[in-house]
Order: sequence, then C-alpha cells, then structure tokens
Amino acid sequence: MDSREKYLRQNIGKKIKLARAKTNYTQEKLAEKLSLSTRYISQLERGIAFGSASTIVNLCKALNISSDFLFDDLIGVDSSCFNDFVDDRFLESYMKLDDYNKSIVNNLTNLLVKLQEDNKFKSKKIN
Repeated sequence: MDSREKYLRQNIGKKIKLARAKTNYTQEKLAEKLSLSTRYISQLERGIAFGSASTIVNLCKALNISSDFLFDDLIGVDSSCFNDFVDDRFLESYMKLDDYNKSIVNNLTNLLVKLQEDNKFKSKKIN
C-alpha cells in the first residue's frame, strides 16, 4: 500500500470512528449490526482494512451518515483533511453533543475568535 492509499484509508477510518462515537455504538455493537467482526471494524477505523462497496453503503446506513461525510474532502485536488486542523479528541467529544450544546460550542468559538481579533487589533494600536 502506497502512502496516498494509507492516508486515504486512515482519513476515512477516523471519520468512521467519529460517526460511531456520535451514535454511541461500541465497535462490538456496530460489528453485530453489520454482521462483521469487531476486529474488522477496528481495522476499518485504523485504516488497515477498507470495505467493499456494499460494506461502505451498509456502514453509512448503520451510522446514519452520507458518503459525502466519508469522501467529500478527499475528492477535490486542492482539498485538505479536516483532521489536520482539528484535534481528534475534540471532534469525538463534539460529535457526541446534541444540537443545542453544539450551538453553544459554536457560539463560544465565534466569540473567542472575535475577542482574539479584538485583542490583536488593540495590541497593534498600542504599538
């Protein structure tokens, strides 16, 4: 497996893990739901294995995600992986939040960015 293939599999595996965390499924529960082994689910999440087309479709259905979630940022020539910008632990926790709490995190993040920008502007003004 070349480095590009490894990168693609690992990226997709991280997304599968995030989606599984959001549904509060264990690897065992997801494996049972898909009639696959727990070991295989683990290999998918680590990018060691990659499923057949029917496995990917069934996985998307079981996790209630679209194929876009798995592949969208990988298809564009100039695209970059969102995981390069956001800590995995943060994403896993964020995906477990309900919509109300996600909106609180989003609002808080926007406020922090604004405060940071205001502080940069003020420090430039002083200098």
